[in-house]
Amino acid sequence: MQFEVWAPQAGDVTLQCDGVTRALTRDPEREGWWRGEADARDGSRYGFALDGGPVLPDPRSRRQPDGPDGESAVVDHDAFAWRAAWDGRPLPGAVLYELHVGTYTREGTFDAAAERLEHLAGLGVTHVELMPVCPFPGRHGWGYEGVSLWAVHEPYGGPEALKRFVDRAHALGLGVVLDVVHNHLGPSGNYLPRFGPYFTDTHHTPWGAAVNLDAPGSDEVRAFLVQSALAWLRDYRIDGLRLDAVHALADTRAYPFLEELAAAVDALSADTGRPLFLIAESDRNDPRYITPRADGGHGLHAQWNDDFHHALHAALTGEAQGYYADFARAPLAAVAKTLSGGFFHDGTYSSFRGRRHGRPLDRTRIAGHRLLGYSQTHDQIGNRARGDRLAALVSPGVLACAAALTLTAPFTPMLFMGEEWAAGTPWQFFTDHTDAELAEAVRDGRRREFTAHGWAAADVPDPQDPATRDRSCLDWSEPEHEPHARMLAWYRQLIALRHAQPDLTDPDLADTKVVFDEDRRRLAFRRGDVLVAVNLAGEPAAIALGAPHAHVLAAWEPVGAPGADGVLHLPGESAAVLQQQ
Repeated sequence: MQFEVWAPQAGDVTLQCDGVTRALTRDPEREGWWRGEADARDGSRYGFALDGGPVLPDPRSRRQPDGPDGESAVVDHDAFAWRAAWDGRPLPGAVLYELHVGTYTREGTFDAAAERLEHLAGLGVTHVELMPVCPFPGRHGWGYEGVSLWAVHEPYGGPEALKRFVDRAHALGLGVVLDVVHNHLGPSGNYLPRFGPYFTDTHHTPWGAAVNLDAPGSDEVRAFLVQSALAWLRDYRIDGLRLDAVHALADTRAYPFLEELAAAVDALSADTGRPLFLIAESDRNDPRYITPRADGGHGLHAQWNDDFHHALHAALTGEAQGYYADFARAPLAAVAKTLSGGFFHDGTYSSFRGRRHGRPLDRTRIAGHRLLGYSQTHDQIGNRARGDRLAALVSPGVLACAAALTLTAPFTPMLFMGEEWAAGTPWQFFTDHTDAELAEAVRDGRRREFTAHGWAAADVPDPQDPATRDRSCLDWSEPEHEPHARMLAWYRQLIALRHAQPDLTDPDLADTKVVFDEDRRRLAFRRGDVLVAVNLAGEPAAIALGAPHAHVLAAWEPVGAPGADGVLHLPGESAAVLQQQ
């Protein structure tokens, strides 16, 4: 078997494979690369030693059976017997469901999660978006401190279990999206700097030195990241990738890394005949990320839209701290602006940032499905001091309004696991760092952050306490009981309507017409012949829809059709979806 590794600064490199050591030789055709042959098979343990140093895991390791600090293992991807015939499922018309493998079930494994996929197929979602699955120290964590960007966290089940999960999802008609982190690696178990200039002090990020995308040696670093992304799509049959915090990818080259990655993914899609896509997380409100390359953009296929979330959250809860301050002044106006224009901050002044923020989105060139809309995500829940979900902050009726707005908006909707039944469990920040000093630093940093904002230190859960993770696991008995069962039925009804009504997947943002009453807390919008009305106030509302012949498709509380005057009488804290005759 051929082994190779990029180590441009090493004077000599040796391979240790199944206890046998062999010297590698320089590759005459690729500068900085070393290569050699060794007897190996699926499961063989190996690693590389640089200049007589300790044996280190392969930067491109496909498996770390003993965790990030152990030896790598050979993975024969061709040995897995795929069962599901799968032609892929495109992003337009999709409904995504964000899932954390470690807390979706109490067992916290791919196999246990796969047993719950029928629930998602019955719910009507089209894609499962997995939070990061690369190896990280310990057993439990969010996954954003991962290392070994080609491998799979062993406590989840490793490579074979991820393939079984994807195969089962595809058999049920569900696509799979994977969250990948290119902007940093975890602070523990990261051996890449020993091999080469994977990081650079040219730029700095919240995690320290930046990933090297534009300094000397960056050609190989970019290739490392691109090929890792393609490996997930090819070897695991993943359907799309969510790119974490792309605004933290410092890159000054004329050919942006994100454009290079998008071109490579599009080429793989053409080769395989499967629709493949990239979804960016960005706080820049820069439409160039999702503008086609032919029109001068990066060519990513979609991005998260935090503006919609922030506006909606402020409208639902009245919260005005931090970045919610920009939206809380007139939250329904902010919701209305995002529904019809995509971004709230499109060059407007942001008091939170103390400057103008964003850039206008051209609604004639960018389809609505390229923005993801959501009322809850892992970030927006887990980065609260107590990890409290929206269900802990507002009434079931207001939750129903949030669902109606999210699932009928012109964006690609995304749910966070358990949202569909108003889960009573929190989703808190938890870690399992094996380095005692790092564990204490994370614990203290978390407490300092929230005590500075008025929380008592005792009220901030200890990330290292196993109980913090345990509290965050979904309770699968809840959907069988009220009030959770009613909320689940509501989500199923709304998702079914989205699939059944072409107007709800119309990509034309400009076709969304919105009216609202800020003081009376009511909002309505029209998408083609479909009308959506929400009443966030506690008292009933008379909402003039101008649609005397509309009939009700779905309603949280019983409601009659508008009268001849086109006025809908909507109970307090309720929502309705109608269709114009």
